[in-house]
Amino acid sequence: MSDRTAAAGTHAPPEFVKALTLTDATMLVAGSMIGSGIFIVSADISRTLGSPGWLLLAWILTGVITVLGALAFGELAAMYPRAGGMYTFLRESMGPLMGFLYGWTLFVVIQTGTIAAVAVGFGKFLGVLFPSVTADRWMFAVDFTSGSTTIAFGLSWQRVAALVSIWVLTWVNLRGVKEGKWVQTVLTFIKTASLALLILLALTIGRNTDAIAANFGAGKLFEGTPDFGALFVVTFGSALVGSLFSADSWHSPTFAAAEVQNPARNLPRALLIGTVLVTLLYVLANVSYLVVLPIHGVADGATVMARGIDHATQDRVATAVMESIFGANGGLIMAVAILISTFGCNNGLILSGARVYYAMARDGLFFKRAGVLSGRGVPAYALVVQSVWTSLLCLTGTYNQLLDYVIFAALIFYALTTVGLFLLRWQRPDEPRPYRAIGYPVLPALYILAAAGVAVTLLVADKTRVQALSGLVIVLLGVPVYLLWRRVATAPAAPVAGA
Repeated sequence: MSDRTAAAGTHAPPEFVKALTLTDATMLVAGSMIGSGIFIVSADISRTLGSPGWLLLAWILTGVITVLGALAFGELAAMYPRAGGMYTFLRESMGPLMGFLYGWTLFVVIQTGTIAAVAVGFGKFLGVLFPSVTADRWMFAVDFTSGSTTIAFGLSWQRVAALVSIWVLTWVNLRGVKEGKWVQTVLTFIKTASLALLILLALTIGRNTDAIAANFGAGKLFEGTPDFGALFVVTFGSALVGSLFSADSWHSPTFAAAEVQNPARNLPRALLIGTVLVTLLYVLANVSYLVVLPIHGVADGATVMARGIDHATQDRVATAVMESIFGANGGLIMAVAILISTFGCNNGLILSGARVYYAMARDGLFFKRAGVLSGRGVPAYALVVQSVWTSLLCLTGTYNQLLDYVIFAALIFYALTTVGLFLLRWQRPDEPRPYRAIGYPVLPALYILAAAGVAVTLLVADKTRVQALSGLVIVLLGVPVYLLWRRVATAPAAPVAGA
């Protein structure tokens, strides 16, 4: 056989394409963070905390926690620039069981639940353009009640819109990472500019003297705040669910590290630049809300001013702000901008999440086919499985219910991953570290305390206890699943008949 014939008969397995530049990775950070949350959750936080000052402090604290996490994760990302992100970090620092528990929880609720929640948010804002797309127009629904929590499993027109958005974006990412990153970068530029424009308009032509007096007048900033004690700490911690969810998925580029150019340099920079940028936008966005709308309103008010932030229609605070400036047309413009935002957010989440299941499959801890790349260099099977499970989650809850399930489990693993940073410094002191976490050990330790502290408050608070306990149960269920999967993976193959 000639060399040419031998070469023609040899096919190298597909590999990841290193298509993500520093700009692309930064856009993946920002784009995965900015979804629908910043435009919605301030209404719920306002109802919970009751004052403009605590609303702003909730977003500021969320930003600080997020940036601290990015500083710590930068070191791990530079050490292990492979597909998998936190799964890889936990496996290397705490062993395969902990890595699996994260990957299992990511698949069952964290990543897929986030995608589902953002997709439901997409459907919520599509209802501004098409009023028939609402959460209460059901094709079928079955209610399940536990205590004060009711889950409506079923299909509404809002959830149909969510499902279609997931399927379209999965198809885009099946086409290849270049197509996925192009969609991500373009949409992130658009939605970042849209959020900045909203802030600019609200702080200039949208300024409302009545709202400013109601929110920032003498004694108004913290008016009605109860005595700062254990009960309020729990209330404040539970209110952070919305803001933390809105800032979540900041570590998405680490999942796709194998596709980042010069990852040891670009990943830490992308994490820091992206999280700082989004934090500034989020805090300024809430200032702009308070400049245009009073924090308190009435549910049946005839005007936007009467409703206020805490009674914005279906919690669409940003839409209410634009309506107060431009009337009904402002609401339509904002709805389009937010639709673009949620679409771009889910593109980044869908792209990155599948890389974790690919890494797990390569370790024999997920469906074997998920560990194979398609001819386009993407984990196609992992993308499809992810879309199927996410679609089922879309049928199980509203936006707020979905994010309550997500954030508790995410916080647990953020804290554990940062603990892993300390373990690796101790276990492998001589391993190359192209980037070292700024402020180590103080800043990473503060991040662990903050993430763990919020997680504990979610377990204690009445509002979030059921969802937090459910998240804990999901994590613990991963232990028998891991043992079963390892047993199946290591079982000897059945003998072939006639052999």
